[in-house]
Amino acid sequence: MGKGMDSMQFDLMASMMCADYGHLEREVKELEEGGIDSFHIDIMDGRYVPNFAMSLNDLRYIACATAKPLDVHLMIEHPNNRIGLFLGCLRKGDTVYIHPEAEYHPSTTLQSIIDAGMVPGIAVNPGTSVETVMEMLRIVKKVLVMSVNPGNAGQMYLPYVGKKITRLLSLKDDMDFELYWDGACSADKILEYAPKGVKGFVLGTTLLFGRDRSYGETLQAIRELRF
Repeated sequence: MGKGMDSMQFDLMASMMCADYGHLEREVKELEEGGIDSFHIDIMDGRYVPNFAMSLNDLRYIACATAKPLDVHLMIEHPNNRIGLFLGCLRKGDTVYIHPEAEYHPSTTLQSIIDAGMVPGIAVNPGTSVETVMEMLRIVKKVLVMSVNPGNAGQMYLPYVGKKITRLLSLKDDMDFELYWDGACSADKILEYAPKGVKGFVLGTTLLFGRDRSYGETLQAIRELRF
């Protein structure tokens, strides 16, 4: 990090499970006006992860309420059984992440996402090694690295994930994917990993939601971090 250096460009995604559901229309509008790059939608089935979060109706509403891209993170068992329901709510160019461990044949699910005109992605849990997803890295366009165990907001960062990110960064150009950060995303993590090549960051309660200033002010401050 150096004084006087230009700010770096990176994508910021709002973790909508952290939004105020009593005023969801206003939340979407204020995030959009504040300059968010995309809306991150966490779908949880209470089986693959112990929590339930967001639904098809939430997804449909947000898709109708904004022209910004959606990033749909399917934390569900056997997503291929229901992938059509989710793809039917989306627009071409939106992103769908699956967890490889949740599916017997994840490449089949990823092909369904590709065939529908969506951007295919995988989410990699803290306990999932890079080697177990190596073949899928040539299929997907985005890799979402979980820095916490999936299922709940507000968890602690697991420091050993940093070595996994370094490994994935060394592969991304050859295998043609971009890397994204999800979980316990603080300013110091953006300062450390954006210059190394992490393309985007999912923002939740650590940086974006529950602040005492507007989303626009918060997002501007994040984008003006000095590197």
